[in-house]
Parts: sequence; C-alpha cells; structure tokens
Amino acid sequence: MNRKKKKGLFTGEHKAKFMALDFIKYIGPGLIVTVGFIDPGNWASNLMAGSAYGYALLFTITLSTIMLIILQHNAAHLGIATGYCLSEAASIYLKPWLSRSILITATLAAASTAMAEILGSAIALNMLFKIPIKLGSVMALILIVWMLFTNSYKKLEKWIIGFVSLIGISFIIELAFISVDWGKAVVSWVTPNFPKGAMPIIMSVIGAVVMPHNLFLHSEIIQSRQWNLKDEAIIEKQLKYEFADTLFSMIVGWAINSAMVLIAAATFFSNKINITDLGQARQMLEPLLGRGAAVIFAIALLFAGISSTITAGMAAGSIFAGIYKEPYDINDPHTKIGVGATLITAILIIFFIEDPFKGLIYSQMFLSIQLPITVFLQIYLTSSKKVMGKYSNDVFSKIVLGIIAVIITILNLMLILNV
Repeated sequence: MNRKKKKGLFTGEHKAKFMALDFIKYIGPGLIVTVGFIDPGNWASNLMAGSAYGYALLFTITLSTIMLIILQHNAAHLGIATGYCLSEAASIYLKPWLSRSILITATLAAASTAMAEILGSAIALNMLFKIPIKLGSVMALILIVWMLFTNSYKKLEKWIIGFVSLIGISFIIELAFISVDWGKAVVSWVTPNFPKGAMPIIMSVIGAVVMPHNLFLHSEIIQSRQWNLKDEAIIEKQLKYEFADTLFSMIVGWAINSAMVLIAAATFFSNKINITDLGQARQMLEPLLGRGAAVIFAIALLFAGISSTITAGMAAGSIFAGIYKEPYDINDPHTKIGVGATLITAILIIFFIEDPFKGLIYSQMFLSIQLPITVFLQIYLTSSKKVMGKYSNDVFSKIVLGIIAVIITILNLMLILNV
C-alpha cells in the first residue's frame, strides 16, 4: 500500500510504547470532532425538541449518536490505514472533475457551518454583554482567526478539550438547578416516539448531529496519533485506540445534547413555554431558574460557538488543501486560503442577510444537500481495496454504512421539504 510521510500537523519521530495507560495519549481527536455536534445549531434543535415535546424525543439523540459513532470511526479508519484524509484520498483516487466538484461543495458546507457557529458566539455575547450581533460576530471572528493562525494543532487540541470540559461542567451545574424525571428520561432514550407534528424537529435534531465537515476533519486529525505507518501491528493498535477515543468522545457529546433536552423538558415544557430561538431560551431561564442559570447557559453557548467555529475552519483548511493532495498545515498557502476564505465567507453572510434566522435555515438546507454526498464518498473510498488494502470495509460494514447513508439521505431530503 502506498504510504506517505505527513507534514504540517505532525513532526518528529515517535517510539511506540504500548502500556496500560496508552489510551490516554489517544484522547483528543474524538473530542475535537465532538464540538461539531454540540454547536449552536444543535442547541437550537435540542431546546425546541425539549420545550415542545418534553422527554419524548430523547431517542433522537441516541439514534443520531449511534450513526455518528459508526461514520466517524469509519472516517478515522481511512486516515489511519492510508495516511490520507478524506479530501486527499478523493483527489488521489477519483477523477479530477469529480473530486473537485465534491470538495468544493464540502468547502462551501464548512463555510455554511462556520456562519452558524459565529452567529451562535455573537448571540452569546449579546446575552452576556448586550453587544450587537454583527459587532459580536466580528469580535468572535478575530479571536478565532488568532487561535487558528497562531496555534499549533497540539495547542488547539488542548484549548478545545478545555472548552468541551467547560461546556459539560456548565450543563452539570444547569441540571442541578432543575428536577428531572429520570425514569421517564431513561425510557425515552431507548424508545422511539413520533408525536404528531414532531417530524421536522426530529429531522432537525438528527441532521444537526451528523455534519459533513466533521467527517473530513476526523480523517485528518486522527493522524496526529500515528507513530509508524509501516508497522501493521501499530496500525491495528491505533485502530483499537481510535475506536475507544471515538466512542468515549461521542458519548460525551450524547450526554451534553441530552442535557439540553432534559433542561428544556423540565424547565420549558413543564411550564408550557415553546422555545424557538436561543435568545428566547436565555430570557426564559432567568425568571424560572435565576440569573445564575441564565449566565451559565450563555457562557456555555459562547464556548460552544467559538470551539465549533475553530473546528469548522480546520475542516475547511483540510478540505481545500486536499484538493491539491496536501495535508492540513496552517503554514501552507492552500490551508491558509481554505481557512481564511471559509471564515470570510461566513462573516459576509452574517452581514448581508438581514434576518439571521433565515441565514440559519439556508445553512441547514445546504448542509442537508451536501451531507449525503460526503457520506457516499466516504463509503466508496473506505470500501475500496485499492484505497484501503486489507483494511477496506467488510460486507457487514458495507451493509451497515449503506443503511445509515440511505437513512441520512431520506431524512435530509425530508428536512429540505419541511424547511
């Protein structure tokens, strides 16, 4: 199998020292991906689900997380087995016209995602300090650009792990303010329920979890843990640790998303308050739970918006560099163009769309169109022996991935029709 030595993210030689605590060294890539599905878009979907239907739609968090674990593991599998990210592999193994068409739409999807994330950060700043949305968007963008262009991957990984930890702690504190019906919650997590009129919200919750840029990103950043691409014993060990990292990280995301629904169900649904946007949620929390709960909510949203915009920028840089068959390297012009163009496009959308809510709707529509393209691309590449060699998908994996791809496609088409 053709291997390559990666540059950019990963420098220096590492000795493989497999000990009982080696798994801790692998924690990181999965948590980077996790922020993509605890972003402001997920907040809006989860709060609407909990406030409108109580605990009933918790099963959507479980279902979407299971699909996400399988897809993200498969994307990381590609990175470990080949040394290429999804974008590079597409450029190498597909015809140029096809790969470029797919990757340009994926870059646009990352820009669309970044727009929603920056907007979420600005909404949080407005909640905390009454800063106007457009000014808050610029302030958030300046911080994000500084972090992306001045920090190495290792430093960014530590920052984002810290952000995820703070978001998780914030929701633990929020849960302490409320009385949750845990018996009903446990049943709802594992019992499919389709209340009348709930399909648009169900599709929105599921669609907000599985995002195209995260699949590209995971296949890139997982290679920060590679020590020796030529030693198959090490590759096997990496695959095992990667799955454990992915599983752990996605469960963290499942818990945070579930906490959002639980808070909305126990606070808003029980008081017959239907939440339709994030600003309204913060306003309603204060009289119900006190100013402290409302401030914690806003702070957690700010961390979620900033961290998810960083990962959207990294994904865009990886996708764009991959068009030129290069890995992510913030010091390389192609990566810089991918990151910069994505963030500039995102802020321009915020400035030129009068209604931010409509911007979010258009963003979700575009992601709904692009996601199935990325999923089918990934399945094609990971099922190819030419690409993956002995690590290509087996028959069972192909069937499972195919079913997930069909489900995602149907749900996203239904979401477009319902927007």
